[in-house]
Amino acid sequence: MKLVTFNPFRTIGIPGVQYVKPDNMFKDIDKIREADFLLFPEKWMVNSLVYGLHKEVFPSIQTIQLGFDKVEMTRALWSVASDHVPQTEIAGKSRESIQKILELFPFPFVAKEIRNSMGNGVFLIKSKEEFIAYAERNDVLYIQEYLPIDRDLRICYVGDSVLSAYWRIGEDNFHNNVARGGKIAFHNIPQEALKLVEDTASLLGINHAGFDVVFANDRFYFLEFNSLFGNQALIQQKLSVEKVIYEYLLRQHTPKFPTTPVFGGSKIS
Repeated sequence: MKLVTFNPFRTIGIPGVQYVKPDNMFKDIDKIREADFLLFPEKWMVNSLVYGLHKEVFPSIQTIQLGFDKVEMTRALWSVASDHVPQTEIAGKSRESIQKILELFPFPFVAKEIRNSMGNGVFLIKSKEEFIAYAERNDVLYIQEYLPIDRDLRICYVGDSVLSAYWRIGEDNFHNNVARGGKIAFHNIPQEALKLVEDTASLLGINHAGFDVVFANDRFYFLEFNSLFGNQALIQQKLSVEKVIYEYLLRQHTPKFPTTPVFGGSKIS
């Protein structure tokens, strides 16, 4: 199995991987053509690799494209798990959309930048003035209802199953991300949440993502998922994401046979 990676830090320990710098994609195109799988391409590369060169990429093209921004992610989740998405409004910046949001959402509510992660670009809006300030900075308004929670679940899905799940408990009851100081707890993980992630990932064709799930109003909700998630908790559990990726690729790999098979030394015509 021939593997090319565009992100060597995400593939440390996977045997037989060649590194191609993303900027050298077309310079090293012969290496890319010969590979069975292309690992961790950047978003701008994916259409050329999949539709132009007809190559297999990991994470899947669905994972990369849907995980690129919260708008596409949310629309995909609406399509397969609408009951598990908080009330959300996505709109262009205009007086009409600003007024509509102020009428729909009581304070406080959550406003997000559509391309951000690790808790960055997520704001708890407590007044009209705060919302106007957010709207002035963003051409796309992404608004969600505020869910009163003190923790969330990070559920790591790799290949075709959940690899790990853990609670992230924040100090301010709003940002629970480990990158923002959230504490990790591995106990009392609800199986219903794991099943929700497994079913949703399978339906969407996602094979490498950290799903953020919360429990509120007697149900589980998706907040978002990240196709490139942190591994601090996985290291604590002594779990190897790279090993799971490699075993998954082996299961997906279909060896390429010669056009004219040879059996017992004689050609079959």
